[in-house]
Amino acid sequence: MKRLLNRFLRAQQSGLILVILLLGFLLTLFAGSHVDRLTGREVNNFLNSYALMQTATDACFFAIMAIGVTMVIISGGIDLSVGSTYAVSGVIMAIALRASGTTGSAATVGLGLALCLGIGVVCGALNGLMVVGLRVHPFIITLGTMWVFRGIAFVASKAESILVPASLTAVAKSSLGLSSAVYPVPMLVMLVITLIGEVFLLRTVMGRDVYAIGGNPEAARYCGLRIGRVLIAVYAISGLTAGIAAFVGGSFYGSVSCADATGYELYVIAAAVVGGASLVGGRGSAVSAMLGAVLIVLIRQSIRTLHFDQNYEWIIIGCAIIIAVVLDRVNAQLAERRIARMAGGVEVPAPPQDDMPPSTNPET
Repeated sequence: MKRLLNRFLRAQQSGLILVILLLGFLLTLFAGSHVDRLTGREVNNFLNSYALMQTATDACFFAIMAIGVTMVIISGGIDLSVGSTYAVSGVIMAIALRASGTTGSAATVGLGLALCLGIGVVCGALNGLMVVGLRVHPFIITLGTMWVFRGIAFVASKAESILVPASLTAVAKSSLGLSSAVYPVPMLVMLVITLIGEVFLLRTVMGRDVYAIGGNPEAARYCGLRIGRVLIAVYAISGLTAGIAAFVGGSFYGSVSCADATGYELYVIAAAVVGGASLVGGRGSAVSAMLGAVLIVLIRQSIRTLHFDQNYEWIIIGCAIIIAVVLDRVNAQLAERRIARMAGGVEVPAPPQDDMPPSTNPET
């Protein structure tokens, strides 16, 4: 038991898990209670099935996108277009399904999933191709495509909400034999994507290449890594996860619009950073990104549950990002000092002060 506890405390995600548990405990303690209209029983405002389900569902969409964006951040880049990719994928999927007249449940799900994933991959690959081909910083490229993709969604939908087929909503809201108030499908998708992302990063050659490119692009180039191909693939994966989130989100809520996921890119990047991804590249994980998304959603939920002014939400999340970056920097400096001591007192230069992603100068 003691060994298991020590292994948990040494794990990279243990701090995040403890913070999530502590925040959940405080919310349960101070959230108050109300009388449930259906059962007539007094229930905690946070620790009840509806609130927990809402929190978990909100976290799913952020977490799915955060896993893709975390891979981009690990490679030393950034992707500001995931929210717009979400919107354009959902809008075009809904328009295409309505035009196709598909009625079968399996055919509708298959076509809708293929459309969302395909559009997401295309959007992400375009980002990657421009980052690699134009040799422009990914912040500029994805800032531009963020507006382009959002504009396409606006024009295609004519700024109107579009209903998705009921068969999609039925699948997304399936209880899978559990309580009728429980919708586990989005959470199952999130867990599967997290598992695939973690295996990809830790167990595949391309995953290790992503870490190598983000940690030291010059060394990666001298090692003969195909930096350009890896970067294009990473941005395509980011678009793919945005497309998956759009399919699950659009199906779950029953409609899509060009305004969907507005501002999500900030939440997603916040989730990745709070989850431990380094903005200078080389560090991060899919599991930590998922936990970071859960923590961000819990912070939002705590503001609403405790009846704080929602205008403070941005301030609190911004402070959480700053604290995460500062702790990451302190941890990096402590690691440098430990390495210096192990090397016999050899002075090790401090890490760069600029926290912006380095220029990857990818191959063409």
